[in-house]
Amino acid sequence: MAVADVLYRKLDELTDDEMYAAYEPPAPDWLRVNFVASADGAATLEGRSGPLSGEEDKRVFKILRARCDVLLAGAGTVRTEGYGPLVLSPERTAWRRSQGLPDVPVMAIVSRTASLDPAAGIFTEAPRRPILIVPADLAESRIEPFREVADVIAVGTGAVDLSLALAALRERGLRQVLCEGGPHVFGDLIAADLVDELDLTVSPLLAGAGSIRIAEGSASPEGRPLQLRHVLEAGGNLILRYLRGSDDE
Repeated sequence: MAVADVLYRKLDELTDDEMYAAYEPPAPDWLRVNFVASADGAATLEGRSGPLSGEEDKRVFKILRARCDVLLAGAGTVRTEGYGPLVLSPERTAWRRSQGLPDVPVMAIVSRTASLDPAAGIFTEAPRRPILIVPADLAESRIEPFREVADVIAVGTGAVDLSLALAALRERGLRQVLCEGGPHVFGDLIAADLVDELDLTVSPLLAGAGSIRIAEGSASPEGRPLQLRHVLEAGGNLILRYLRGSDDE
């Protein structure tokens, strides 16, 4: 890809319509991952990603949520970041309606042990019935409390098989997948070669030693080449969009 093919813009120069266009997925089946990291590569500050994020990053975050069919997140991220029921602003809801989409995406949570509270708002107050994704060999006694508040996808032995989970989501018509982590889910997606896009905000801040990277857990057998599609700048943040592939293709 030539340098001229990469979009370089100030974020505040783009309208919302231009932002939706900038993040249009290239294919009907697409999995994008969205992360923020410090300038020295940390995925968290004080144990959470929230302190790395600002209003600039949140604007992209909201656009990506509005564009997806299903929002995928690991149980650890849901607990640590304090996820509530998945809702959108009236403006984002109106945009989805204009595209013929349901008002909100579906929330899907990946958990090896189902160590969540079925009475939490992310389940009981969800505008659309969420999905819990667990290993197929997890004891039914762990899963049963969730069956009233969520659909259950059970795939894999000892851990969730993300390839099978993704296929099950798409069988439900949930073809555009946005993953918000955490790092172990991202690492497993990379290892399974399931990532089509990485949307990464580099925050102008040094976190120092001790923080984890945005990808952890399962080792990938090889590097996965990416193409840079755009660079947006806002308040010192670099907002990067990478698609799978390489300049040699």
